[in-house]
Amino acid sequence: MQLSFFGATQTVTGSRYLLTCGERRVLVDCGLFQGYKHLRLKNWSRLPFAANEVDAVLLTHAHLDHSGYLPLLVKNGFKGPIYATNATLELCRILLPDSGHLQEEQAQFANRHGFSKHSPALPLYTEQDAHHCLKRFRAVSFAEEIEPAPGVRASRRTFRASTIRA
Repeated sequence: MQLSFFGATQTVTGSRYLLTCGERRVLVDCGLFQGYKHLRLKNWSRLPFAANEVDAVLLTHAHLDHSGYLPLLVKNGFKGPIYATNATLELCRILLPDSGHLQEEQAQFANRHGFSKHSPALPLYTEQDAHHCLKRFRAVSFAEEIEPAPGVRASRRTFRASTIRA
């Protein structure tokens, strides 16, 4: 079993941890980098792993620094389930489309006022991308043990690494 850190290292934002067990890959959180510009620019970088090779995502909670990159993960080829509690799913149904909408508005504003280095300025993802991503969510109860990938089990208290067994 190997745990790789692709976010929330040397900063408190952009939570992304990839658990690899043999050929199985489970991503714990998939957040946006927020805050200073040098952190936000990381959202535009290519993922250090292939999205279509991830079997499942375990989402610990809805904050955008934990969930906000999910629309891009799906857009980049992720086809597996995103496991979250019912409460987290309900919040993501509000947060993710709103985040996409705000990004579209910011890109339009940058294009109208010509302050982007890119022409045209584009959103990181759209409101539609977020709605598409929400179709991948699977609600689980807080106490339920799940098997996000064959032979990998996660249980209780929002999928802490200490409760993941292979």
